[in-house]
Amino acid sequence: MKWDYDTPFIMTFNVSNAHIDALAHTRNTHYVEWSMETAWAHTTALGLGAAEYQQLNRAMALTHAEYDYLKATHAGDTLLVGTWITDWRSKLKMTRKLQIICQQTEASVFRGTLEFVCIEISTGQPKKPPSEFIDIYTPALVNKP
Repeated sequence: MKWDYDTPFIMTFNVSNAHIDALAHTRNTHYVEWSMETAWAHTTALGLGAAEYQQLNRAMALTHAEYDYLKATHAGDTLLVGTWITDWRSKLKMTRKLQIICQQTEASVFRGTLEFVCIEISTGQPKKPPSEFIDIYTPALVNKP
């Protein structure tokens, strides 16, 4: 499989008939759902899950998303969703990349870019991230191979 970046965090999803739309392929919203689920699982695996966000009164909130739907997938396909943190600008904003590969064809079927800003949960306002965010997210940064 050709991933856009080295060492992706990967989750696997199986396309079922319930995921199929009127055009007989996977409904676009499922790619977004699976991407968000994978992004959250990656953050949690790094050590910044919901409990830590609440304890620190900080979170990375989504501010912008871009998606490219490249190829259709169908019931029975197995999709590998990979994600990486690719930018941690000024330690306030973060960029996360996503890629979905169909296991059967080894083709990239979707790519996405998510942009986040650190907020104080209690106010919803942008705030400087705590040292825990910097200590955990900075080493997770990847560069394009």
